[in-house]
Amino acid sequence: MAAPAEAEVAAAAGFTEAAEAAELTRALGRLLPGLETESKLGRRRALEALEQALEEAVRPGADSAAFQGPWSRLLLPRLLRLLSDPAEGCRALAAHLLDLGLRRAARPRDALPRLLPALSARLARPELARPPPEPCEELRLALVQLLHLAVDLGGAALAPHLDDAVRALRAALLDPFAAVRREGCECAAALARATPEHFHMQSESLIGPLMQTISHQHWKVRVAVIEATGTVIQFGSGNSVDDVLSHFAQRLFDDVPQVRQAVTSVVGGWLLNLRDRYSFLHKLTPLLLSSFSDEMPEIRQTATSLWEKVGLQWQQENEADLKDKLDFASPPPPNYPEHESRPGLGCRELVFRNLSKVLPAICHDITDWVVGTRVKAAQLLPVLLLHAEDHITQHLEIILRTLHQACTDEEKAVVSSCIRAAELIGTFVSPEVFLKLILAMLKKAPSASGLLILASVIRGCPRNALQPHVKVIATELAQEHICQGSENNLYLEHLLLCVQALLSVCQEDCRAASLQLLEVLVTIMSVSNAVGLEKKAQKTMDTLAEVEDIPSSQDLYRKHVGALLERLTASHGEWAVHSVQLLKFTELLTQAGPAVGEALQHVIPTLRACLQPSTDPHMRLKLFSILSTMLLRPKDTVDSQGQFHGYLDMVINDILAPNLQWHAGRTAAAIRTAAISCLWALISSDILSAKQVQEAQETLMPQVLATLEDDSQTTRLMSCRIINMFLKNSGDTMEPEKFLKVYPELLKRLDDVSNDVRMAAASALLTWLKCIESLDGKSAYQSSVQFLYRELLVHLDDPESAIQDTVLEVLKEGSVLFPDVLVRETEAVVHKHRSATYCEQLLQHMQTMAAAR
Repeated sequence: MAAPAEAEVAAAAGFTEAAEAAELTRALGRLLPGLETESKLGRRRALEALEQALEEAVRPGADSAAFQGPWSRLLLPRLLRLLSDPAEGCRALAAHLLDLGLRRAARPRDALPRLLPALSARLARPELARPPPEPCEELRLALVQLLHLAVDLGGAALAPHLDDAVRALRAALLDPFAAVRREGCECAAALARATPEHFHMQSESLIGPLMQTISHQHWKVRVAVIEATGTVIQFGSGNSVDDVLSHFAQRLFDDVPQVRQAVTSVVGGWLLNLRDRYSFLHKLTPLLLSSFSDEMPEIRQTATSLWEKVGLQWQQENEADLKDKLDFASPPPPNYPEHESRPGLGCRELVFRNLSKVLPAICHDITDWVVGTRVKAAQLLPVLLLHAEDHITQHLEIILRTLHQACTDEEKAVVSSCIRAAELIGTFVSPEVFLKLILAMLKKAPSASGLLILASVIRGCPRNALQPHVKVIATELAQEHICQGSENNLYLEHLLLCVQALLSVCQEDCRAASLQLLEVLVTIMSVSNAVGLEKKAQKTMDTLAEVEDIPSSQDLYRKHVGALLERLTASHGEWAVHSVQLLKFTELLTQAGPAVGEALQHVIPTLRACLQPSTDPHMRLKLFSILSTMLLRPKDTVDSQGQFHGYLDMVINDILAPNLQWHAGRTAAAIRTAAISCLWALISSDILSAKQVQEAQETLMPQVLATLEDDSQTTRLMSCRIINMFLKNSGDTMEPEKFLKVYPELLKRLDDVSNDVRMAAASALLTWLKCIESLDGKSAYQSSVQFLYRELLVHLDDPESAIQDTVLEVLKEGSVLFPDVLVRETEAVVHKHRSATYCEQLLQHMQTMAAAR
C-alpha cells in the first residue's frame, strides 16, 4: 500500500512543479520581450518587472526545481547578454538578477559554463594598460561578488572553468577599486578551497597579482592579500613559497598590527599544514620566529602558540629519530635565563637542524643599510640561539664576527639584541671556546664592540665555569694593547663593563686578579674625560674593595700601589705629556692618598727622571702641578709613613734646583713658576725641620733670588715669601756675604707692579732687619742698614696707602738697630715728602723709644 501512495505523492509533486514552471514561463514570456527593446528606459522597466517577479519566485517555500527550467532556458542567456548593456543601470539590475537566480536555482552548477566566460569577459582586461571592460567600480564589485557566489555554489564543478575564473580574479586583484581587490582575495581563497584537486595547475598565475597588491595602501586589502596567499599556496603549488617570502618578510615591518598578525598566522599555518613544508622549514621558520619580538603581545602570543604546535607536530612525525632524546631528556643548561621558558624538544631540533641555512642570511641582514631590517635580524638572532643552545658552538666564529660588526650600529635596538645574543653565548658555550675566539679578536684589533661582546658573554656565563679563567681575562684586559687601546669614551665604558661583569659574576673569585682589575680601573679614570664614567669607575673600585674584603678603595691602593707603580714606571724614559702611562701615574698620585708614602722608592726617582730640563716641558708642568698638590698635604700623601726626609735631597737638588734656573721663553717661565710653587709648598709644610730648611736655603737661595726678576707675578710673590721663610729659619746663620746680597734684591721688589709682591718684599725686608738684630757684630751692617733706611723712606711717599703703612711698620720695627741713623735720615727728608705725616709719625715713634731707653 505504501508504494502506490508514494507514487501518488511524487506524481502530485511533479504535477505541481510542472504547473509552477508553466506559470513562471508564461509570466516571463510577457516580460522578456521588453529586454530586447532599443529604449534604455524600456529595458530598465522590463528588468525591474523581472526583479519583482523573481523576488516572488524565490520567496520562502517556492519550489526551486520549478524555477530551474525557466531560469536556465529563458532568463540566464538574456541576463548574461545584458551584462554588456550600454546603460549602467541595466547592467546593475542584470547582475542583481543573476545573483537572485543563482541563489534560487536548484542546480546552480548548470549555469557555470555560460556564467564564468561572461564574468571573465566583463572583468578581465585584454592588456594591463587598458581599462577593464566594465567601467563602473560598484558594478565590478557586484560581478566579483557574483563570481564568489558561483564558486561557493559550484564547488568542485568549477574545475573545468578554472581558466575563466582565474582570468577574472587576476583582473580583480589588480582593480583600482580597493573593495574589488578585497573581494577578489576572498574569492581566490574560496576557489582554492573549492577545487583542491585541480587548483594547483592555476595557482601560480594568481601569485603575481597578489604580490603586486600586498603593499596596497589600505591595510584591510593587505590583510586580505596575505590570507588569500596563504590559502592559494596551501591548496596550490608549494613552489610559489619562494616567490612570496620576501614580500611576507616586508610585511613584518608593517605599521598595522593586523597585517603582521596575518603574516604570523599564515606562516604558522604553512608550517603546520603545507604539503611540502619540510622543503621550506629553513625559510618559513625565521618568519614565524621574528614575531616573537613583535611589539604587540597578541602577535607574540600567536607566534608562540603556533611555534609550539609546529614543534610538537614535527616531534611526533620524527619520533623514531628522537627516541633517545625523548627517553633521556637533557636538563636545561646551568644559568639558563630566568625570564625565558625553554622551548620544546621539537622546536629546538627544528632550529638546530636548520641553523646552518638560516644563520648566513641573518648575518647578512643584520648589517643591512635599512634600519628596520637590521633591527628585525638582530631581534631574531637571540631567539635562534635560545633554541640552538650548545649547538651554536659550531657556528660561533661567524656569530661573533657578526656581533662584532653589529655592536657598532647606531641603532640602540640592534645593539641591545646583540648584547642579549652574546649573553646567550656565555650561557651555552664553554668559556674555553668563546674566550679563545674573543680574546684573539681583541688582540688583533681592540675595539669597543669587541669589549661589549666580552662583557655580555661574561654576564651570561655561569660562575663555576668562568672561575678558572678570571685571571686570564683580567690579565688580558690589563695588557696595554687593550687597556690603553683607545681614549674614546665608548671604548672605555665598554672596558669598564668587562670589569663590572667579572665582579658581578665571579665576586670573591676575582681576588686573584685584583691587581690587574685595579690597573684597568686606574687606566679608565686617568684617560676618560667624562665625569660620569669616572664616577662609575670609582664605584666599581669600591665594589672591588668589597670583593677583597677591605674597608675602602684607599686600602685597595695601599695593597697594590707598589706593584702598580713598579710596572708603570719601568717605561718612564719614553713618557711624553700625552702618554697614557703618564696619565696613569698622575692618577695614582692623585687618588692613592696615603698609599703614595709607601711607594716613594718608585715615585721620587720617577719624578726626578721626568722633571729634568731635557724632558718634555709640558710633562714637567703637569708633574710639578701634581707634586705641589701632594706637598700641600704631605701627611696624607708623600710623608704618610714619615719617610719623605730620606728623599729630600733628591727633591731639592735633582728636581727643584735645575728647574729654577732661568731659561728663555714662556714655557720655561711657567716651569719656574711651578717649581717655585712646589718649593713654597715644601718649606711651608710641617714636615721639614729647621736644619732641613737651612740646607734647602743654602742650596736654593741663589736661584730663588734670581727668580725675583721673573716676568711672572706669581713667581716673584712666591720668591719673596720663600726668602722670608728662609730668613726666619736660618737668616742668622748665613754667611755675611750671602746675607748682604739679599736685601738689594728685595728692595727692587718695592717698585714692583704688583702690590702683593711689594708687601711681601717689605715683610721679607723686615725679617732681614730682625736677623741683623740677633747677630753679634751688627755694627758691621750699619752702612747697609742706613742705605735700607734711606730707600724705605722714599716709599713713604708711595701713592698706595697700604704700601705706606707697611713700609712705616718696617721702619718702626727696624729702628731698634740704629735709631740715631734713622732719625738723621728722616729729618733730612721730612721737608721733601708730600705726605709728611708718615715721617712725623716715625719721628714721634723714635722719640718715644728714646724716652723709654
